[in-house]
Amino acid sequence: MISPSNLLGVLSLLILSCAGSKTDGEVTLQDTFMSGLENLENEKYLQAQSDFKHVVIRGTGSDLGDDAQYYLGEAYYRNEEYLLAVAEYEKLTRRMGFSPFVEDARFKICEAYRIESPKYYHDQEYTEKALERYQEFLDDFPHSTFIDEVVVSIEILREKWIKNAIKKKIDEFRNKRIQSIKDSTNIELEKRVFLQTVDFLWRSHLQYLEHLRQVVGLRGYAQKDPLEEFKREAFKLFEGLLNKIKTDVITFLNNLEIVIQEEMSNKGPNPPKELMDN
Repeated sequence: MISPSNLLGVLSLLILSCAGSKTDGEVTLQDTFMSGLENLENEKYLQAQSDFKHVVIRGTGSDLGDDAQYYLGEAYYRNEEYLLAVAEYEKLTRRMGFSPFVEDARFKICEAYRIESPKYYHDQEYTEKALERYQEFLDDFPHSTFIDEVVVSIEILREKWIKNAIKKKIDEFRNKRIQSIKDSTNIELEKRVFLQTVDFLWRSHLQYLEHLRQVVGLRGYAQKDPLEEFKREAFKLFEGLLNKIKTDVITFLNNLEIVIQEEMSNKGPNPPKELMDN
């Protein structure tokens, strides 16, 4: 039988043992966190993700766990797994609003959606999400160091969104034409409109080049090489020609109203005025 004095000694050893184990656990968690940072720095992103997940699960509610939550999102982001990064960053912003990493996480969420945003002719779900998040970021962090980058990204995304809206409208007009006439007939119509537009604008372009050739020699008085000036101006004119062709063809087709000849025939001619009077 263990005497009371010996029992007290055993309990003391158990308490010290438990306390020692807790300290070892904290150190191990800290070591895992530091290992994650090292792996992140060395671009070992999968290992970093594993380290930070471990710290997040074991260190829930601690400052170390909060920091690991941010770096877990960072490991996904740097590995170009942007939607997974968004999910982890949002856990940080929702649950740990006072974390010093919130601003950076909010910005990375915006950037992730921008990167995932496809070309203008595809669905623009992520473009719309990015624009929404960027606007929220501007409202919540008006003095952020990321403001200039945010403004530039918003302009790019808005232009993409507008192009997508225009494309949808063009497709709508085109489908409406196809419903009135056969697809093959519509293709032939578009070819004719395109060729006629190119023919007309190309002749105008040649006239502009001739005029440029006649006056470019005057640039020599300004100590400029007339040949180089002609090349530069001619290139600008050609770029303008291409844009003009696209604009004119699209404008003409979108304003084109298809009238089926059979429908006009079924209506028949208007009756003579004498019959109407009678």
